[in-house]
Amino acid sequence: MSVYKLSKENRRLVGEITLAGSKSISNRVLIIQALAKQNFKIDRLANANDTTTLERLLSNLGESIWDAHDGGTTFRFLTSYATTLDDDHILTGSKRMLERPIGILVEALRQLGANIDYLGREGYPPLNILASSTTLHGGKLTISSSVSSQFISALLMIAPYLDQGIELHLEGTIVSKPYIQMTLSLMAEFGIDYDWDMITNTIKIAPQFYQAPKHYVVEADWSAASYYYAMAVLAEEVDLQINGLFEESIQGDAKLAEMMRFFGIRSIFNEKGVHLQKVKLPLTPFEYNFVDCPDLAQTLVALCAGLNIEGTFSGLQTLKIKETDRIIALKNELKKFGSELECSEDSIILRNGIRTCPSNILVETYKDHRMAMAFAPLALLGKTVCFDSKEVVNKSYPAFWEDLEYLGFMFEKKEGKAKVKKV
Repeated sequence: MSVYKLSKENRRLVGEITLAGSKSISNRVLIIQALAKQNFKIDRLANANDTTTLERLLSNLGESIWDAHDGGTTFRFLTSYATTLDDDHILTGSKRMLERPIGILVEALRQLGANIDYLGREGYPPLNILASSTTLHGGKLTISSSVSSQFISALLMIAPYLDQGIELHLEGTIVSKPYIQMTLSLMAEFGIDYDWDMITNTIKIAPQFYQAPKHYVVEADWSAASYYYAMAVLAEEVDLQINGLFEESIQGDAKLAEMMRFFGIRSIFNEKGVHLQKVKLPLTPFEYNFVDCPDLAQTLVALCAGLNIEGTFSGLQTLKIKETDRIIALKNELKKFGSELECSEDSIILRNGIRTCPSNILVETYKDHRMAMAFAPLALLGKTVCFDSKEVVNKSYPAFWEDLEYLGFMFEKKEGKAKVKKV
């Protein structure tokens, strides 16, 4: 067994990090580029596995079998995109991907005229997506918006190429609303007109065509920035520049800058990105609804545990259908550090955090990139934190460990039976 040990000799966070492009933006721009059938330059495209997989599959449309591996966004966007093509495609993925429901999106696409069959369990991948003998007709459609905004984004991006466009009514509580807005904002940047009636929760898009620009610059990933903000909170000295982030961002996770003011972190934007500074504030219980930014939840739960403050985290209903059940994973791993969490289907209450951080605790990542990166800042508490996987971060941030080493963290691999404390 290989165990990866992360530690830091001091609590200084000083340096300059340049983040890769946002995976969420990159994947949407790649689908829009494919639909537009125009090659244009995309600067700072994400180097995440999800994005490189999507880019490769879109470059090989002649392949009849597409393997999205563990990329949820990749799989869902390709499901919708494949219905617009003239060839049949089998879409599959990793073992975990075959456990993630896709039925809501498939049923919606069928109502729009797509021909899709399940090759295994009803409602789950893999899928056989057949070439449509007639144009996808589009029209009026109602879809539950309480499961995944990726289903909605997947439908919206192909909407301009539907015979009747789309009139999409979002039923129920909308989760991850900023991701839907991100999709529509990007579509507008590429020439698509839309109307979103916030009262009726209805989005209308008429038949039209994408207008490709000369080139597009992808903003850096605010989700990736969250780990450095957490490190800044736990550090004693902070002078950190994070390059690639925009003050006026279309990413929902950009609200991180405002959120972190609660912990004394100031975000000073400049032409390169954002500079982090820290002021000392008294610690008080933290409470936040993450319905619009669920990818930040793991970072904040682990951070509050590291600060040993109480926390109430709501709006987490989508966390159970991610790479793993993130609510259970957080509860299991923080318990090893002595933290007590009360969990429901959509919330976490942190009763107590890490009073005395033990060393050499093994954090199991559950093949979830965000589990590894959310727990990494805890090494600033002065103890060694261990992980069962290094490569897991490749899904969204392949250079994560290297960037931490640049900032003075020590990351080493121990082979064989490691003497790692388990609680």
